[in-house]
Amino acid sequence: MSNFTKNAIKASFLKLLNERPLSKITIKDIVTDCGINRNSFYYHYQDIPSLIEEVIKEETDNIISQYPTISAFEECLKIAVEFALKNKKAVFHVYNSTNRNIFEHYLWNVCQYVVLTYINTVFSDYQVVESDKNVIVKFYKCEIFGQIIWWLDSGMQDDLLESSQRLCELRKGMTEELFRRSSDNQ
Repeated sequence: MSNFTKNAIKASFLKLLNERPLSKITIKDIVTDCGINRNSFYYHYQDIPSLIEEVIKEETDNIISQYPTISAFEECLKIAVEFALKNKKAVFHVYNSTNRNIFEHYLWNVCQYVVLTYINTVFSDYQVVESDKNVIVKFYKCEIFGQIIWWLDSGMQDDLLESSQRLCELRKGMTEELFRRSSDNQ
């Protein structure tokens, strides 16, 4: 019954978050929507920020578990924005709230994971200096994170995946060149 109640709370919260800004959602709204009492909410969550953190952490963990390998850079951004594309309004409302830091923290973790997984999948045969690999991972992680933050700041209006796809086409081979240069310098 406990998991059922937690899932009902999370589902109601996401439903409400897709309808209105976070600042307009109360615990009363959530418990009314899912048909439980306030004590049941407080049994599972301390407050709404703890609920937000659990929802985002679960989505992050879900994304990570679904992608043990990533074979194309284009996939990295697509994977990182997967949840946001499915829950645009909810993500936008959390991003534009006082709880933005929770979202950004987990987005940063997803960006780190997808880039590192891509690098480890595609460039595992390259013998590179670890510090070079770290610099490359940091660069691409920051690029993906920055593109997503820019997209959120601009109201999620542009087709982020389309523009990123085009950028990947324009710079095809650049990542390989970075790894080749690092390998050559050893």
